[in-house]
Amino acid sequence: MAFELRQQLRLTQQLVMTPQLQQAIKLLQLCRLELLDVINQEIEENPVLEDGPEGVPAEGGAGGEPIIAPSEPPPLEPVTVEETAQADIDWSNYLGEYNTPGHVHFEAEKREVPEYENFVARRESLNEHLMWQLLLSLPSRRDERIGSAIIGNLNKDGYLQATLDEIATLTETGTSEVETVLRKMQSFDPPGMCARDLSECLLIQVRQLGLQDSIVVQIIRNHLKHLENKNYKAISRALGVSLDDVFSAVEIITRMEPKPGRQFSDEEPQYISPDVFVYKVGDEYVIVLNEDGMPKLRISSFYKEALSNRGKEFAGHTRDYIKNKLRSAVWLIRSIHQRQRTIYKVVESIVLFQRDFLEKGLVHLKPMVLRDVAGDIGMHESTVSRVTTNKYVHTPQGIFELKFFFNSSISRFNGETIASASVKEKIRQIIASEDSTKPYSDKKMVDILKSSNINIARRTVAKYREMLGVLPSNKRKNIRGGQ
Repeated sequence: MAFELRQQLRLTQQLVMTPQLQQAIKLLQLCRLELLDVINQEIEENPVLEDGPEGVPAEGGAGGEPIIAPSEPPPLEPVTVEETAQADIDWSNYLGEYNTPGHVHFEAEKREVPEYENFVARRESLNEHLMWQLLLSLPSRRDERIGSAIIGNLNKDGYLQATLDEIATLTETGTSEVETVLRKMQSFDPPGMCARDLSECLLIQVRQLGLQDSIVVQIIRNHLKHLENKNYKAISRALGVSLDDVFSAVEIITRMEPKPGRQFSDEEPQYISPDVFVYKVGDEYVIVLNEDGMPKLRISSFYKEALSNRGKEFAGHTRDYIKNKLRSAVWLIRSIHQRQRTIYKVVESIVLFQRDFLEKGLVHLKPMVLRDVAGDIGMHESTVSRVTTNKYVHTPQGIFELKFFFNSSISRFNGETIASASVKEKIRQIIASEDSTKPYSDKKMVDILKSSNINIARRTVAKYREMLGVLPSNKRKNIRGGQ
């Protein structure tokens, strides 16, 4: 077999992920607050980029799509020191006043200043609250060490996660000493702290209420399972008391706090800043992108001048540096501009599909997938997916994530479909309107939904009910319903 060289011509298509394309894709999936961070960082690093004056409105197309100036904004005139100095100021007298000899006061570099923490509001933590009470009890050094170890082994709900032997080993003390300190700390505020399980937590609260001799103690110690299942008749038979006595005891127990430490939770609320607003004006819906705090990016006229014929003093590496920064700035502005247009198109398509939802509420949400919007606006599904990630829209029905509008469908008996979110809302409404003494079972809710022309299985109802955080019918029953 002979070997020979040949030349062949082949035409292929290949997608090359340039840095500019990667940047555009990255910007597309950022939420508004993340985009603000990226823009501010780029303004700091790129001297060619400038934030436009406050009085200059954002430029762009109709409909509110872009909130960033286009790639070729009107140039800002360079400002020089001479232009800023006003001619009517008597500079000689001004400088002379501050050059006259007089008493000069110097402040030492090391001086006491107010601490920043004194001006910042901060919530007290659970550990700090318990340690404060421990120190108020004037413990010995040994007891303080044991108490500190107990506090360090509490979870966020206030339950002790370590055994007495482990605490004793950690503090090099005896188990009896640890138990004595633990009993003392179980009287601390909030009631129920330092318990090792739910039963002990409730018994601590019973002790502080002075109800040690009531049937409440017996129910907590021996019948928590019946209490969980609301099987009050079994509790009545086991204790030999009337149902009314059981109901009275249950009412006391339900007022207790099963997680006493959660009031000191350090979890901060998550505030949502919508990326898009949808308003109803007359019979039409208007889409407005959130422009609050968004910089109005422009190219610095000073650096544009540096690259012109009159900027010949910049040459070599300096000129190349300015060109690269200018190219990067223009591409960033175009990418953000395109991002805003894409978001506008996607929201416009969603509004078109979900007009009934905007008019009438969650029950009228239509089933929709990414392919529906992608086909409507002529873009790929992956692009729509990136646009709808971590972005929120404010509508007349409330604030929703854009992903919320894309959900699976449930079949109706007449062949039509309904969104799964609408079915969940119907289930929530059914449970909200039920008689608390005779709550609907999952099977009963299937029959009710059938009357609304919704074909759904019982296990699906149970799944949606659990997603809504609703208990089964036997646990939703009113405590007086057992009579």
